[in-house]
Amino acid sequence: MSDKYGFNDTGSLPIDVFADLEATLDEVAEANPRIENSNDGANKHSEDLRAILEASLIINSSLVLEDILQSVMSKAIELMQAERGLVMLLDSDRKLQIKSAYNLEKGEMTDEDVKISSSIAAQVVSTGKAIYTSDALSDERYANKQSVVELHLRSIMCVPLKIKDELVGVIYLDNSSESKMFLKSDLYLFELYAQMVSNALDNAKVYESLKKLERYNNSVITKSPVGIIVIDPKCNIATINSVSLEIFDINRDSVSTIAEIDGKPTNFIDLLPEKERARWRYMINSTLMSKEEFSNDRYFHNTGYVEKVLSIKISPLELLTSGSDGLIMTVEDITDKVLMEKYVILSEKLVAKGEMAASIAHELNNYLAIASNNAELLAINVDKGKLDKIQHNAKSIVDNIFKIKRFVDSLMDFSKPETEFISYDIKHLIEDLLFSLRIQPRFKQTQFTIDLKADIPNIEMDVGLIQQVLMNLLNNAADAIEDRVVKEDNPDLPREISMFASYDSQNSNVIVTIADNGIGMSQETLSKLFTKHFTTKKSGHGLGLANCKKIIEQHNGEMEVDSTYGEGTEFTLILPKSRPTEE
Repeated sequence: MSDKYGFNDTGSLPIDVFADLEATLDEVAEANPRIENSNDGANKHSEDLRAILEASLIINSSLVLEDILQSVMSKAIELMQAERGLVMLLDSDRKLQIKSAYNLEKGEMTDEDVKISSSIAAQVVSTGKAIYTSDALSDERYANKQSVVELHLRSIMCVPLKIKDELVGVIYLDNSSESKMFLKSDLYLFELYAQMVSNALDNAKVYESLKKLERYNNSVITKSPVGIIVIDPKCNIATINSVSLEIFDINRDSVSTIAEIDGKPTNFIDLLPEKERARWRYMINSTLMSKEEFSNDRYFHNTGYVEKVLSIKISPLELLTSGSDGLIMTVEDITDKVLMEKYVILSEKLVAKGEMAASIAHELNNYLAIASNNAELLAINVDKGKLDKIQHNAKSIVDNIFKIKRFVDSLMDFSKPETEFISYDIKHLIEDLLFSLRIQPRFKQTQFTIDLKADIPNIEMDVGLIQQVLMNLLNNAADAIEDRVVKEDNPDLPREISMFASYDSQNSNVIVTIADNGIGMSQETLSKLFTKHFTTKKSGHGLGLANCKKIIEQHNGEMEVDSTYGEGTEFTLILPKSRPTEE
């Protein structure tokens, strides 16, 4: 028999009372798994750590903010056995904005649901400290709040989200059930979870910044008016924009970049014409070795059906997406610009020639007027028998004719032309000249073979005079080829002109050869070739090659010729890198 307190006669509780108490404890433990006891405390602690680890893996499985927020909320509800929850982040005005909300019963939270959540979240933001209550209805801080009563809230937890000690938002959970109330140990676990969430948000923020930077860079590269190409040290393409593809006449489908998973990255050198590959390797290797910018403001590129003038800059670039260093190349098509410059220069020359012609005509007219007047007077004085005046008239005529001859000779005599020596890249000079000549009708059917070695240094020269020499030799080559076509009556004869340039480092000389498959010259013609006024052309004046030789000698160089009649001719120019110091 037991008393009113349930004790039996022996002073012990009956068996059924112990059973009821044990059942109650099991119920509470089941609803609150983090209540530790001597028997299963270690197990619960391990379960908590396992749950945190699982949550961390899920949260960090994505770097996209929206995905992270969704995972954060669902995992928090599951981990803490909460009924409702939300994540609120601060915007640019430091105002909280709900980013993810969840109601275990309704699925989504309404405006009424977030009233108490917002007020508590604002308090956490203002203090920077977590808020916890195991029974909001009995807690004087919240018991008088209407929303607590209306929502029958029991336990509430709200902790700050901080990135590098800067508060960026809060994460909030609550329960209305007494059987699922939060314990103090839950708050510690929730704060640990919030720190993981903060780290995930930080990673997402960095990732989003990188994506924005990538989108910005891609936009700049895509919309750039110049070609942009990024390559690694092996010349594999990391980036190439549409302008570059157009300049080099490349099909985008034939290019694979380093970032593309499928396929082998395309090597930039392999996309170039075979004749240009050695020069590109030289420019690229120069930049890789020196770690300094390499520029070429006049690069002549032949796509196979059209020739372009390019301005190229190659600069070192650190840490590509593949992890290695590389190069960034900017390429601009300046063909139209160069043509326009040439038209301007040509028009200026034509104007200058016009002015020069007017000056020459004026000077000659003066001499001719004097000679003409004396010729008329001579006839009159002969009729009148004035012998003394006849002699004067005749002498005046002879003197003015001599002056005219001397004036004309001075115009055609290039023995002492004014020179302006500068350090200049002869490769640019040759390429520039060929670019101008190839479009002329007489050269359109000519097959040019060009080989300009990349290691040729600048030389001291008068650019205009050396250009005059090269142009004269090329025009002579075209004339010789035409003469052979006519002589052999073979209009299908291949018209071939080759130009080679190299550097003799031992003697510090640049060697340029111009060869053709024209009519060639006999030994007799070769012996007189550089004699002034000697010519084999019907309309020639015999000054071209003589002047060329004088110009080369003025540069302290040499000019040689080798020719076989009926086969062709080869001229060789040897130009020193620098002028002698005494000059």
